[in-house]
Amino acid sequence: MLKALDISTSALVAQRTRLNAVSGNIANMSSLTDETGKPNPYQAREVIFQTDDTMSISGAAGVKVADIKSNDAEPLHRYQPNHPLAIKEGKWKGYVAYPNIDLTTQMVDALESTRAYEANVGVMEITKNLSRETLTILA
Repeated sequence: MLKALDISTSALVAQRTRLNAVSGNIANMSSLTDETGKPNPYQAREVIFQTDDTMSISGAAGVKVADIKSNDAEPLHRYQPNHPLAIKEGKWKGYVAYPNIDLTTQMVDALESTRAYEANVGVMEITKNLSRETLTILA
């Protein structure tokens, strides 16, 4: 029974990481500069999951975060020649680079992550109840 709880716990941790990445993406949708103040639009983060065979039972395996990658999508360019962060020369002269983050996609990811989190909490509740009933029968 403890392995089943470990598997659900691993999923909860993974979904929390995913939800944190989505929250960061939404919060930085209008960030035009990086941490140093240079004009570099925010790049969305994506969480990559991987099976965790270290806790497998009866063919079931846990999940872990394999990587958190930055999205390499080309930034969105808007013509704003008077903006202080407008590109000064080259092909995009007079344009401002904005993060290429789709709010709808981020909201769907957040909803999916929340539902998966809720499902794993439900599995943990069922496992807990099953353990209690087993102890009641044995006692």
